[in-house]
Amino acid sequence: MEEKKVAKMEDIVSFCKRRGFIFPTSEIYGGLANSYSYGPYGTELKNNIKKMWWKKFVQKREDIVGMDGPILLNTKLWEASGHIGGFNDASVDCKNCKKRFRADHIVKELTGEDMEGELEKMTKTLQAGLKCPECGKSDWTEVRNMSQMFQTEMNSVDGPIYLRPETAGAIFSDYKNIIDSMRVKIPFGVAQIGKAFRNEIVARNFIFRIREFEQMEIEYFIKPETDWEPLFEKWLDEQEEFALSLGAKKEDLRRYEHPKAKLSHYSKKTIDTEYNFPFGFGELFGLAHRGDFDLTQHSKFSGQKLEYFDPVTNERFTPHVLEPTVGLDRLILTAICAGYTEEKLEDGERIVMKFPNTVAPIKVAVFPLMKNKPELVAKAKEIFQNLSEDFMCEFDDNGNVGKRYRRQDEIGTPYCVTVDFDSLEDSTVTVRDRDTMQQERIAISELQKYFGEKLK
Repeated sequence: MEEKKVAKMEDIVSFCKRRGFIFPTSEIYGGLANSYSYGPYGTELKNNIKKMWWKKFVQKREDIVGMDGPILLNTKLWEASGHIGGFNDASVDCKNCKKRFRADHIVKELTGEDMEGELEKMTKTLQAGLKCPECGKSDWTEVRNMSQMFQTEMNSVDGPIYLRPETAGAIFSDYKNIIDSMRVKIPFGVAQIGKAFRNEIVARNFIFRIREFEQMEIEYFIKPETDWEPLFEKWLDEQEEFALSLGAKKEDLRRYEHPKAKLSHYSKKTIDTEYNFPFGFGELFGLAHRGDFDLTQHSKFSGQKLEYFDPVTNERFTPHVLEPTVGLDRLILTAICAGYTEEKLEDGERIVMKFPNTVAPIKVAVFPLMKNKPELVAKAKEIFQNLSEDFMCEFDDNGNVGKRYRRQDEIGTPYCVTVDFDSLEDSTVTVRDRDTMQQERIAISELQKYFGEKLK
């Protein structure tokens, strides 16, 4: 059996649509640029990754609690955080073909130089003769900043309301409620999973960069004098461990530390963990030491004291924050890219998604050998109902068994159960392993225990 990993993004996109993972949204109306819906298998995959993240970073830790804040928040919050005045990206247009680009990205692509934040320099560089990659002409507008904030309005509220560009704002604004109600002891964290919205100039690379996405963030509060570097390193390791649990290989991960000149004024250190996607390395996780900037700003703008009182030392202080964050959609793309495999077999080829068991959308598929034999169908449905109590299962009686195996291989189902005529006589079934394709007979009465051990 020869294995070949496919490194083309178009193969991933096509596969996701064909097999019910991710679809372009509103397609019957011509679609909406870079907007996607998660199909049946994509939704299960998404929920599995969310559960895994929550279990690792909230459920199994005594120092982290969870919350779920709203998408619409008081506009003053975004003034305090600096988003209204400073959450911008540099934009430039080609006058000839009317194509819009994110300026720092296109300049780096054409010159290899990072000019982020230097609008005048980027304008001069582009207008010095650099050619548009779309039409080949050199006719650029000036580079200008464009806000990434989505704006809406609300009845009974004067002025604009914004869709949140990150989930962290709700955590900071409810910090006081959490310490008052939960009796948390420093160091402690607050975790949240939720939608965020950024009006990206150019959304691209499938679900890697989209305007509506889901974030998984933790704000981890520490004492100002804490020796934070070992803790920072531990968070980096935890993030990497989570990527590996999705099926990513260590050699496809690397760390990028933001140079001091590019750091936000309040950040002591920021490191991204990047994954080697088919289009190249891209940010997966972020980790930043944000100092006391957020709580200090929100205290200043709200007029409320956002401090922590340590009953052991009788100290009152504003905590500093470590912020581990990741985009759920990027984790999903990582799991799909890492799992997607083409194999050459003696009898042809197969596509198989080699998801870890905890990630796989469907854990067990149950087949009757023949769909026109009521006794086989009835027994298969009975097994399906029993296994569905504990595992996400799928019943499939369409086509021959070989084709059904291939369909389940493609969506990453670890095990298939086939009910045949022997099953009616000896109460055993055939269980097939996705990766080895080996088959064994298992007693029906032992299936729950068997899969309970295999799918831990």
